Amino acid sequence: MTRLRLRFAICLAGALAATLGCKQGPDYARPEVPTPEAFRGLEQSSPLDEEATSFGDLEWIEMFGDPVLQELVRTALQENYDVRIAAERVLEARAFVTITRADLYPDLRAGAAFERTRVTENGAVEIPAGVDKEQDQWSLLGDLSWELDFWGRYRRATEAARADLAATEFARRAVIQTLVSELALAYFELLELDAELVITHRTIESRERSHELVTYRLEEGVANKVEFYQSHSLVLESAGLVPVLENRIEQQENLIRLLTGANPGAVPRGDSLLEQSLAFEIPIGLPSKLLERRPDVRLAEEGLVAATAQIGVARALLFPSISLTAFGGFASESLSDLIDGDSKTWTIKPSATVPIFNAGRLRSNVEATEARQRQAVLEYLRALQNAFRETSDALVARTKTAEVRSWAEQLEATLTSQVELSRDRYRGGVTSYLEVLDSERGHFDSQLALVRVIRDELFAHVRLYRALGGGWQGAEELAATGPQGVVSEPEAGADAGLPESEGK
Repeated sequence: MTRLRLRFAICLAGALAATLGCKQGPDYARPEVPTPEAFRGLEQSSPLDEEATSFGDLEWIEMFGDPVLQELVRTALQENYDVRIAAERVLEARAFVTITRADLYPDLRAGAAFERTRVTENGAVEIPAGVDKEQDQWSLLGDLSWELDFWGRYRRATEAARADLAATEFARRAVIQTLVSELALAYFELLELDAELVITHRTIESRERSHELVTYRLEEGVANKVEFYQSHSLVLESAGLVPVLENRIEQQENLIRLLTGANPGAVPRGDSLLEQSLAFEIPIGLPSKLLERRPDVRLAEEGLVAATAQIGVARALLFPSISLTAFGGFASESLSDLIDGDSKTWTIKPSATVPIFNAGRLRSNVEATEARQRQAVLEYLRALQNAFRETSDALVARTKTAEVRSWAEQLEATLTSQVELSRDRYRGGVTSYLEVLDSERGHFDSQLALVRVIRDELFAHVRLYRALGGGWQGAEELAATGPQGVVSEPEAGADAGLPESEGK
């Protein structure tokens, strides 16, 4: 009967805690967000269909068509240290949820012990005759301790831990998103440097031919020494750029290798800069969708959820703490009698403690958690406002770089014609080499400017994709599969589609 009464008391206490208890503090509600109807920088003709798939909903493999870039991203998702660290943080937060939730349940332990005691014969109390001076004690006991969650302290703490877990998962998405976009940007930068190097080598060849022409004319007495030195300076000027570009290319390759979790080394190339294609014609979507799509916004919101729950934890400390302690089992001086009905022993002890005086510590703790919650609200609103700004900036950049590219293409074509005409005029003796000098320098600069603006246009699309919350979709499972080898050996970079050289 005593065992039944003990079980009944424990079950009754649990039922009372579940039914009569109440959670302190406010429940989470998403703050009112001043969301614009459309993004600034979005073309008026662009669709705003709420049901349409957004550019930011694309998986990264749909966004980037270059197979080499796709393989680099796959390797990075599996090998990059930031991604792997973020995954471990998720596991840590998941374990902490279990640790926190365990406070809702009783703590039950069991143990066995043996104790031998000898009583002194020279003590204050005389030992009666016939009493054994050495005594044995065998025990097999279990103990239970349980703080009942009447005020919702541990339930709110579990809410906060679950929100922290969700925050680490969104932080992992943000790391993946950043990695995908930064790797794409680094790859496009590498292709642009390759293009500059190709243009520079072509320019050197063209200027060397021009220098040979001037040298021949000098020997024939048609040209002068000034023209000779001018043509030679052009060759030296362009040749000096080669080691600079080669240095930048190797540094860029090392950066890409770092992002893919590898030591410094060469990086393979796929399509050339001018052959790159991204998914450009997907609708942008509504600003309100950023609340759900962008990992940094969701991360800030989960921080707000956790901060709101912590208010309940702090307020619950103002109320009495009600706990139940019990132990029971068997105790006997003889091992043979240990598991015997007469060897049973148990104690049950309900208790309550009330905070009376703590010099304002508990009240101040509530005020501090409320202040942290208000900070979390502001951080959430700031994250969302920053998301709107980044998206608007990316939209404007996409539009304006397209305009700049159009002008750069026209300028490069114009200067190509100009440099050919100035060379013909020089060969015919109509003009001095100074005109050729100016034309060639302008043409070289226009070719470099064109490949740079093509790179910037690719950058704008990648940044728009990231601003709209894209980059983590389709990457989480791949990032969780673990190591899977390294990037293949490099292949020769392509130069198809580059601006025509000066020598043509």
